[in-house]
Amino acid sequence: MIYLYGILKQRWFLTCLLIVNIIGTAYGYYWYKDQLAATPLKFVLFVPDSPTASLFFVFVLIAFLFGKNIPYIEALAAVSLFKYGIWAVGMNIAGGLVAPPLYWESYMLIFSHLGMAIEGLLYASYYKIRLRHMAVAALWVFHNEMIDYVYGMMPRYDILADHMQLIGYLTFWLSAFSVALIYVLTRDVQHRG
Repeated sequence: MIYLYGILKQRWFLTCLLIVNIIGTAYGYYWYKDQLAATPLKFVLFVPDSPTASLFFVFVLIAFLFGKNIPYIEALAAVSLFKYGIWAVGMNIAGGLVAPPLYWESYMLIFSHLGMAIEGLLYASYYKIRLRHMAVAALWVFHNEMIDYVYGMMPRYDILADHMQLIGYLTFWLSAFSVALIYVLTRDVQHRG
């Protein structure tokens, strides 16, 4: 484990992770293209959840490459990477259970989103997040729940359409868990700052 943490801040590793996240972010926005085209302009920012999470992380990685921290973006990245990573894993598995089988695209989405959730956690000890940064991240994810489940802007999973109330309820609690988890993992940094 110590060896892993030694690798995380090496330039070659940060650069590789940056490239992977840029490609994943671009693909994610492309994946949302049809839904974004039909989305009212006032909600556009809140529809592509996963690519926006990885876009936050792209900025975090660029800052790390320059030996800098950007705590508000770090908080947004860490909370949203974990939340939307786990959410997408759950949604894809649930879709496979409701309407089997899981296709290769589902497996690709499961593993790529699991990677999102993990990468945000791996850098927890390097973030300079304090309570005010966490408050902004919490506001972001909870506001997004309102946009998604009150105004119906959640990502489209037609095979799970009959379960949206339950999904909205579980997503709210996933947001709460994500905020709490990142707060706990970065608490020592908060107290040192």
